Amino acid sequence: MVSLDRAVIARLETHGEHFELLVDPDLAFKFKHGEKVDIEALLAVNQIFKDAKKGDKSSPENVLKTLGVSSFEEAVEKIIKKGEIQLTTEMRRKIAERRRKQIINYIARNAINPLTKAPHPPHRIEKAMEEARVHIDINKSFDDQLKLVIKSLRPLIPIKFEERKIAVKIPPDYTSKAYPAVRKFGDIKQEEWLKDGSYAFVITLPAGAVDEFFRKLNELTRGNLESKIL
Repeated sequence: MVSLDRAVIARLETHGEHFELLVDPDLAFKFKHGEKVDIEALLAVNQIFKDAKKGDKSSPENVLKTLGVSSFEEAVEKIIKKGEIQLTTEMRRKIAERRRKQIINYIARNAINPLTKAPHPPHRIEKAMEEARVHIDINKSFDDQLKLVIKSLRPLIPIKFEERKIAVKIPPDYTSKAYPAVRKFGDIKQEEWLKDGSYAFVITLPAGAVDEFFRKLNELTRGNLESKIL
């Protein structure tokens, strides 16, 4: 549980009723926008209030009936996802900066410059966002914000989202280290353990992640691998 000193209020007004929770601001924001969060870690107190500052509690029966839910956990979810979280200016600034970095990293990993077929470095994306005067709205979902950012960037830098399919064969001496690493990069479409102990697979991954993928594999296998972009 979050401490009371750090907690903020999440509030929902519906059907003439007022419901409040004391929550961790970061976890509540993540939960509101679809990330998986432990409810117990999110709350400062396992209680729903009419007025959290006064300590005026809502009756469990009224909460469940008004919100149309059957459990405390469902009520918490509805209050956070349908209501608003009272964030300070500094909290909003930190969340906006974190969202900005997430968007930059996503574009760098998933998109390429169609003219050069190479990914855009994060610093180039960041500079273009500054030139386009991109505003990060923390109340929008990541996907909605990403679409707006890409629309703003297209007049400044060429962007294309593509995937690459790559066939790879790793010698037996390096499979124990390489096997868990490659699965983090993309979807394994085909895989086979060969008679000599080698690991062969076909992976689909974002075009912007290809260079990083090969850097990691070359590091783990000391360059001892076979590969082909299909």
